[in-house]
Order: sequence, then structure tokens, then C-alpha cells
Amino acid sequence: MNNEKGPLTWIKKWLQQESSSSKGENKKPSKYQYLLVVLLAGVAIMLVGNVFSSNQEGQSAQTFSDKNESEEDVPALGPKKSEDTITMSDFERMYETQIKDALDQIVGVSDAAVMVNVASTATNVYEKNQTTQEQTTEETDRQGGKRIVEDSSVDEQLVILREGDKEVPLISQTEKPEITGVLVVAKGAENIQVKQWIIEAVTRVLDVPIHRVAVLPKKSKGD
Repeated sequence: MNNEKGPLTWIKKWLQQESSSSKGENKKPSKYQYLLVVLLAGVAIMLVGNVFSSNQEGQSAQTFSDKNESEEDVPALGPKKSEDTITMSDFERMYETQIKDALDQIVGVSDAAVMVNVASTATNVYEKNQTTQEQTTEETDRQGGKRIVEDSSVDEQLVILREGDKEVPLISQTEKPEITGVLVVAKGAENIQVKQWIIEAVTRVLDVPIHRVAVLPKKSKGD
């Protein structure tokens, strides 16, 4: 608010004028003038209070609005949890890279190319709570013979964990996919001993039977 145009400044000027007029006429201010001054002062205080109150409410409302907007923006702009799964191709590339790097270190083997095929992706094995119930019953037939009948049942329930607002089963282990075939093409594989080394390395590392592994010599650039 401009100090030169405010109600307090106007009252001050008015009082100065009345005071000058009273001095010139040697008269004291009347009760009416005192009441008018008090009334105007009260009105001025109310106006100033309303102005400050409006400003504070506006700032509070703006702050609250900005806070709400920022809170609403967090889930939309925040990082989302990644739920990527390893595919069959990912497993195949991983095995191929590992086997190639290992074979290139064998004496007599160079420039190896490896191809691996898997049957599926990894399989999750979930933790379960097992409850076994056993019941033994003794039966008697018409001839007086007796026999004992034993009955047992197993009840399995998944172990559930709570993650935030979701409930997920507990994974006890992850089984790697079954490998259906391996092909190795490398220089030096024409040597019987080198070929045997390659087969032994592949079957042991990947835990596959020999009949699923094929090892072939790689042709040179001149062939």
C-alpha cells in the first residue's frame, strides 16, 4: 500500500488541518471530532488488517497448491520399477559368449564360433509351507478279520511376502533352462585331440550330454 495515499496519512493531514483551524479560532476540538477520529482510525486498522490477512491467505493457498501439485507429479515423473525378465535369447547369448571366451584359451583352438539353443527361460521354484496329515483306521470284516488302513495327505501353501501394496510369492531358487543343443565351429577342431578337448569343455561347463554337442572345423579364408 502506498504510504502517501493510505487512510492513516489522510487522517493525519485532516487532523493537522483541524488543529490549525482550532488554533486560529482558539477553539478546542468537539466530541464529534474525537469520535470521528476514533471511528476513522478503527476503519483504517480494519482495512490494513484485511489487506495483510488476504496476502497471507493467498500465499498459504499458493504454497498448499504448489505442494499438492508437486506431490501429484512425483508418481508420474518418478522412476518406475523395472520388471525386465531374462528371455531365451538372453540365455543363449550369455552361454555363447562364455563358451567362446573359454574355447579361445585352449591350445590349438582359435576363432571359435558358438551357437547354443535352450528349451525355455529360467524357471522359478517357489517356497511352500507343507502340512502332512496322517490317519490310521482299523477295520473289521464280517469274518472277524482286521486290517489297518493308513491314509496320508499333504497340503501345500505358497509363502507370500508383502512388498508395498502388492503380495508376491517367495522364490526359493531359480532353475536355469535346459540346453537342447550346442554347435561349435573353430579352427583347430580338425585335430582329434583338440576336438575332444572342445567336447569335454562344453559338456562339463553346460552340463549337457555328448550327443547334444557338435564340433566342426572352421574353414580358412582360402578355402
